[in-house]
Amino acid sequence: MAINYAKIFNGRATPQSQPIPGSSQVRNSGGGYSWHVDDWTRLDRFLILGAEGGTYYITERDLVKENHDALVRCTKADGIRAVTRIVEISDAGRAPKNDPAIFALALVVTHGDARAKAHAFSNLGKVCRIGTHLFHFAQYVNAMRGWGRGLRNAVAGWYVEREADALAHQAVKYQQRDGWSHSDLLRLAHPKAPSPQHDAVFRWMLNGADSLGEREVKRKVRGEDRVAKYAAVGALPKLIEAFERAKRASSKDEIVNLITDFDLPREAIPTQWLNEIAVWDALLQRMAMTAMVRNLGKMTSLGLIKPFSDAKRLVLRKLKDETALKRSRIHPLAVLVAQKIYAQGHGDKGALKWSPVSAIVDALDAAFYATFSNVEPCNKPVLLALDVSGSMAASNIAGSCITAREGSAAMALITAATEQEHEIIAFSAPTRGGYGGMHGGGEPGITRVNISPCMRLAEVIKRIEGIPMGGTDCALPMLWAARNKLNVSGFVTYTDSETWAGNIHPTQALRQYRSEFVGDAKAVVVGMTSNGFTLADPNDRGMLDVVGFDTSVPAVIADFVRSGDS
Repeated sequence: MAINYAKIFNGRATPQSQPIPGSSQVRNSGGGYSWHVDDWTRLDRFLILGAEGGTYYITERDLVKENHDALVRCTKADGIRAVTRIVEISDAGRAPKNDPAIFALALVVTHGDARAKAHAFSNLGKVCRIGTHLFHFAQYVNAMRGWGRGLRNAVAGWYVEREADALAHQAVKYQQRDGWSHSDLLRLAHPKAPSPQHDAVFRWMLNGADSLGEREVKRKVRGEDRVAKYAAVGALPKLIEAFERAKRASSKDEIVNLITDFDLPREAIPTQWLNEIAVWDALLQRMAMTAMVRNLGKMTSLGLIKPFSDAKRLVLRKLKDETALKRSRIHPLAVLVAQKIYAQGHGDKGALKWSPVSAIVDALDAAFYATFSNVEPCNKPVLLALDVSGSMAASNIAGSCITAREGSAAMALITAATEQEHEIIAFSAPTRGGYGGMHGGGEPGITRVNISPCMRLAEVIKRIEGIPMGGTDCALPMLWAARNKLNVSGFVTYTDSETWAGNIHPTQALRQYRSEFVGDAKAVVVGMTSNGFTLADPNDRGMLDVVGFDTSVPAVIADFVRSGDS
């Protein structure tokens, strides 16, 4: 029998279990073939998505190791560029968590050359903005390297560069983490206090209130050394004095007064007072957006937030203030997590329960959309394709309770809210005895998803969860559009890129679609995990790989689909 050479060497339709002939495809973790993202793309993925929890195909440990190696290669290739990118993403609040950026910065100060290390040290405060960040950084660098002069000076600068009152806030709110405290870092860094107020804060952080007696301090005055005596108690910021008083407080009224008069944060309140409605009411008046969203369940369970209450009205006013939302830099994922947990009426851990207030659920929905950058629509037909394969349900975004499957639906709604001409489908390769032609109007592996930005996010997530799971075939959206003769300008696929199940590669399906329907159709691959693979052909200028849950992604998608217009 003659060999069918065309079938074996087919550049138009190659099974995903094989590489496209002549391409640079590599075997992905799912057993199919796709492309490796370059190290700089992987840096972005890691900075935004992290590696917590791993994925369906790769353990957390292995995923961290892969990203670590890519970050080190970036550092050695161009450490200045690596630091600049770390700072850009961290400082703009584009990532759900800051830990990956802190870890990446620690890698640069460990593996970078002298210029890269200096650049990293000078930007420490832009990445490690609060005490907890600094403790994380200390933990990472301590595991990687010793404490040299450059590192000590950078940490000392973190303390010295802040005003005394701001430093007091850090000392009270972020006292210790990861086995590190401010006293540990001060003993390592030996910062020189630029003012009596700083000196008082340093002494308090090092040795507590008992160390604040009279002390002689040398100061240069007109080039000459002068010795001044002062009692640090008088120089200590009022916030720290209030914190010390809170430790000795004997009534909730005293605690309320301290919160009202000195803006004591929740972390400064002794535990025994954190079940008092009056205490939480006082805290709520000035509570930061992220803290408020995180504690909605607690405040509802106590009865502070309830129908017709002043607290409910205040929360709604804050959540509906789009300017305040953007100024707070709260990440969309934090809002989505808060919405999911609050709507279900109980936490994922512990025994805390509450009856959700419907108006708060609605306001969290609206806040989720408001946290993304303003998007100018591309005004073209866009097909939003959600990968609902098994691997997407087994991967959580940035260590949250939101799966990649759920997160992709929420991300798609941002574009759906902007683009009038859109269709949302879910896809997963048919499996024996299950997901197939009975779904999606007879189209194997395709489900048309009837969701819209007008729906509650909880309802959207529930509908996505109810779609049957199969294997991963990311060519299905293009094949479905061709089969139904749809004119699509932009295919936006939300996936982990672990495609393996189809008889044609996504890029080949896109080429066929272009030849028959829309010649300049674009394809955007939204990566929902920090693995090293992509469906986007690096040689196809009409394909783009972006990182899921980056706050800038909806605008990037619209700009790319619109690109090329005269």
